[in-house]
Amino acid sequence: MAGYLASFCDPVLPAGREVWPRARVAELAADARGLIVCMADRVDEAFLAGCPRLRVVSATLKGYDNFDADACARHGTWLTVLPDLLTAPAAELAVGLTIGIMRRVGEADRHVRSGAFAGWRPRFYGRGLAGATAGIVGMGQVGQAVAAALAGFGTRIVYHDPRPLTAGAARRLRATRLGLSDLLAGSDVVLLLLPLTVATRRLLGAPELALMRPGAFLVNLGRGSVVDEDAVADALESGHLGGYAADVFAMEDWALPERPASIPPRLLAQPRTLFTPHLGSAVDDVRRQMSLEAARQVRQVLEGRRPDHAVNEPKPGSG
Repeated sequence: MAGYLASFCDPVLPAGREVWPRARVAELAADARGLIVCMADRVDEAFLAGCPRLRVVSATLKGYDNFDADACARHGTWLTVLPDLLTAPAAELAVGLTIGIMRRVGEADRHVRSGAFAGWRPRFYGRGLAGATAGIVGMGQVGQAVAAALAGFGTRIVYHDPRPLTAGAARRLRATRLGLSDLLAGSDVVLLLLPLTVATRRLLGAPELALMRPGAFLVNLGRGSVVDEDAVADALESGHLGGYAADVFAMEDWALPERPASIPPRLLAQPRTLFTPHLGSAVDDVRRQMSLEAARQVRQVLEGRRPDHAVNEPKPGSG
């Protein structure tokens, strides 16, 4: 990406895979016209006030809840995202976590590594996907890719989304739309594939978790704050929830002033969990494509064009 950036601007890049702290990003962005950001960054009114020349914030992600699109617009700054490149790797990880938590892969792995494994024993029996009902909450591009993959295992698909699938897509995926309560009550595994918004924050708390089938599984690949992590820990401790797998955590939701500083220790202590450190797009060739596409958005703006993947519209005369 460095070579491509150098063809149209003077790039300042971190060393290797280093992630700069917010203060360092703000310092470097003070005189910048373009900024490429990642999940570890946050852009808000206070940040933008220190970047008077900034014309574009290009995010190497899809869910932009940590970036204030309206504030960017008020400052005359485009905010762009990557709507398509993350679908396949995110769906793959969602399916992997689903199989992993239902088949108790994490627990079994820890057992082998402990030295306690002495040959086959009737332990770590889990649940398979064949014949199970998977409830997908959030049937966007990732949700549909997950549904298509799970259907290949003989899994029945139900979903909840404010916007129904087209008739053709519903037939192709053999997916039935349900209200959230009915989906929770009727699913063997629930997958959360949602952005973080006012409407989805803590969508699943103690009352909603209580609606789930005893022993059902929960997989979160949306945002950590879509669930109440303490309530999830309670449901695991009581045995009502059969397992929880997540690639996202509330501590990452930088835009929330009251976000927790860490993952709840009670949640980390639960044996029937499977966690990954936000690996949804962590595929080498995909990350290269993402970086290049984000850089292309910057180039379009600096050359006076409208970026392809803008999520806002800078106000005339602003900036």
